Amino acid sequence: MNAPIFQIEAQDGAARAGLLATPHGLIATPVFMPVGTVASVKAIAPDDLAKMGASIILGNTYHLYLRPGDALIKRLGGLHRFAAFQGAILTDSGGFQVFSLKSLRKITSAGVEFRSHLDGSKHFFTPERVLEIQGHLGSDIMMPLDECVPFGADHSYTAKSLKLTLQWAKQSRVYYPKGSEKRLLFGIVQGGFFQDLRREACAAMSDMDFDGLAIGGLSVGESKACMYKHLAETACLLPQEKPHYLMGVGTPFDLVQGIAHGIDMFDCVLPTRNARNGTLYTSLGKINIKRREYAEAEECLDPACSCYTCRTFSRAYLRHLFVSHELLALRLNSLHNLTYYLTVVREARRAILEGTFQSYYARMAQLYFDDASQVDAE
Repeated sequence: MNAPIFQIEAQDGAARAGLLATPHGLIATPVFMPVGTVASVKAIAPDDLAKMGASIILGNTYHLYLRPGDALIKRLGGLHRFAAFQGAILTDSGGFQVFSLKSLRKITSAGVEFRSHLDGSKHFFTPERVLEIQGHLGSDIMMPLDECVPFGADHSYTAKSLKLTLQWAKQSRVYYPKGSEKRLLFGIVQGGFFQDLRREACAAMSDMDFDGLAIGGLSVGESKACMYKHLAETACLLPQEKPHYLMGVGTPFDLVQGIAHGIDMFDCVLPTRNARNGTLYTSLGKINIKRREYAEAEECLDPACSCYTCRTFSRAYLRHLFVSHELLALRLNSLHNLTYYLTVVREARRAILEGTFQSYYARMAQLYFDDASQVDAE
């Protein structure tokens, strides 16, 4: 009898510590996936990822299809060889990118016609084509084509969109039946900000028996309180034996809030994007390294962090690099922020295993009060 893909090792309330089996190794959860949109985590080399303990990263189907092309990546041995990353790789379907190009795309029941943002060339994504591309990329975890509706969409539009997403999910499951290959296929729960539609989506996706389920369509312009509300109401409807993935979220406290509701996997561009803007996340809270107060600061960025940045450089040097527009600032800042995010989920996992997650949650809420205060605003 084959071992299950996902095993829960411990629970503390709704928070779970588990192990997810992929073709490129076991992933300890909760886990944060650095975003490598075009087969590169910005400013970070694969050996940096290995040293910080990143076991899985994310790539983007839309961008890699357009450049350099999935056929080329397949010929060169797939994403793992192409990008020299030996851990697991999850690829999203590119649906979010296509649908964000509102003026360049047309949705039909068969799929999405869109024009490239690079050269205006015309392309068509079907559910089957999206999975074929991800197969060429050599993904460990694939995501089906779906529609992410914008915040503020009414019930009628959202219901119509969900119907299409569920149709595409069924086509994806038929095209890639369970157990046909080693790579995994997750389903995506949409439904906007309407709980009846989210409930419908959870039930339908559960019936299709995907390897895992993702919550999509959050952090698209709504308030933090609104996001947390719909996260809580949706996460409890997901089948407990499957891995749960919250797409595109978020701040350190967003991760902890998600874990508290049973989320196992996260991705977000925030740690690297904010690193490039000078905002750094630490065990002492957020630091804006641009501020003049750090011009002569001799202490390291974060005394609790063992990353290369914190072991080697002063806050004064990091500020100097940033205000001087030195490229090294982007690498050092990104290296630290990603290390911190990975530390957040590792410490959460340890707390779950030890039965102390509520204390950990409280510490993170106090540390990142700007995020945590939103919880009580609903």
